[in-house]
Amino acid sequence: MANETIITCSVTGSLTRREDNPNLPITPAEIAASALEAAEAGAAILHLHVRHPDGRPSMELDHYQELVRLIRERNDEVILNVTTGPGGCFQPGETDPKVAGPRTNFVTAEQRVAHIRHLRPEICTLDLNTMTFGSEVVISTPPYVRRMAEIIYDGGVRPEFELFDSGDIALLSDFLANGAFRGPPLASLVLGVKYGFAASPETMLYARNLLPRDAVWTGFGIGRAAFLMLMQAFLLGGHVRIGMEDTIRISKSELVQSNAQLVEQARWLLEKLGAVIARPYSARMQLGLQT
Repeated sequence: MANETIITCSVTGSLTRREDNPNLPITPAEIAASALEAAEAGAAILHLHVRHPDGRPSMELDHYQELVRLIRERNDEVILNVTTGPGGCFQPGETDPKVAGPRTNFVTAEQRVAHIRHLRPEICTLDLNTMTFGSEVVISTPPYVRRMAEIIYDGGVRPEFELFDSGDIALLSDFLANGAFRGPPLASLVLGVKYGFAASPETMLYARNLLPRDAVWTGFGIGRAAFLMLMQAFLLGGHVRIGMEDTIRISKSELVQSNAQLVEQARWLLEKLGAVIARPYSARMQLGLQT
């Protein structure tokens, strides 16, 4: 059981646009339907974001509640991993960089995790990156991250630390050492985001070797690197992630039709490499979650 590979499906994310792929799920009902299909295809974990009706990323509790309700009505076994990503961006103003520009969504730590306190999913992401992200800056200062972690742990939720560069892993290690984070950590290596970890086998090996020895980790790539990094993560002993948050194409010339299609392709590739795909019960056992 310990050697079974967990597939996480990242269903919609915040940045993927319907203009780039009309099959992207947007409403809670669409996201839930796509997530449930992905679970049927073999995803043991669903990584969930929500959107406004026009496709913009949402932080609305009502959207999260509706999405979770629709999934749990039909599947009470799959593991839910809910994002805390939205709310961390600052865009310097053009005339005064101290004044927030129109794309800023930076909010307090309490607001970032308010939905987690209410919903109490099994897992939620906790980004550790401070980095350039498009024309904005993602801000994750140590006091800010510490406060988010306190609220997450108080809710009985396990954080998954999303790691975009080597400095994020140094922060993870420091916070484990001083007790702000609890081990063994659940970590996710994000490769291919511009100005972060490059999507290459050498980089993933380097990043894996920086992780604490007891870390349970997932590795994934963005865009055209998605399937390459999925296979690389498996070969290096990690779990994997795929979904329309991370890639909109199933091949160079073909748009993804659904998250289930991506999970099915991932499963086929992994099984060809000798993987045994974890079902939700097995994944819970490996991650130390309640069964």
